[in-house]
Amino acid sequence: MIFLFQIGFLPITIWDFLDVLIVGFLIYQIYKILKGTIAFNIFIGVVLFYAVWWLVGALKMDLLSTLLGQFVNVGVITLLIVFQPEIRKFFLLLGNTTLSQRSNFWNRLFKVPLNDERQETISQKVQAVKTAIMRMSKNKTGALIIFTNNLNLEGFNNSGIVLDAEISSPLLESIFNKESPLHDGAVIINNDKIHAASCILPVSDNPNLRQSDGLRHRAGLGVSENTSVAVFIVSEENGQIAFAHEGKLSHNLSEVKLTELLLKHYF
Repeated sequence: MIFLFQIGFLPITIWDFLDVLIVGFLIYQIYKILKGTIAFNIFIGVVLFYAVWWLVGALKMDLLSTLLGQFVNVGVITLLIVFQPEIRKFFLLLGNTTLSQRSNFWNRLFKVPLNDERQETISQKVQAVKTAIMRMSKNKTGALIIFTNNLNLEGFNNSGIVLDAEISSPLLESIFNKESPLHDGAVIINNDKIHAASCILPVSDNPNLRQSDGLRHRAGLGVSENTSVAVFIVSEENGQIAFAHEGKLSHNLSEVKLTELLLKHYF
């Protein structure tokens, strides 16, 4: 056993240090999920309830302690019911983080240098998406485009129309044209193809969104909270371009920033 140091008669090992570190990480992730939501207030209420129960027990107030104890006995089930969306989001976050890290590891380990032809192809496709986004921004055409980063989004794909079409700016613009039957919902780009259109996404309940953020922004942020995707949003109201990734929403992207993000998240 490896001892790091000792406090009085209590030896501190490396496993104690890791224990505290992991618990701290889990608490921080839970705080990030609950922060700014009504669930956070409920959580504070639950903590206060348990504190009162412990206090009346310490003060030997048997009748009140017994009464509160009846609620505590079913506390775990109650918490699972009340916090079901947050618990689901936590495990999704944990799973996506693990998958993302594993994917990045193997990509770095077996990364094959891109040849000139492949680089040219990527450049053309990124330019096509960028041109479409800039034109839709100028014309104030609402759009929602997802780069999957090679994740399996079968549930979202099935909610829309599968196209498996080549990426082109005219096609993207025609999909989001107000007269198009596919303009509602999101376009999913995966494996160098426009894989699906008119896909339905989960909507974020983040209360910190701006009043000017519409349903597209909420849907884009919602899918980025649940999966490791990159989402590009064009506002129908003002034509501004936004970007959602890992539960964070950036507004009013410049053309230079848009190009940078498209190149970064194209894979």
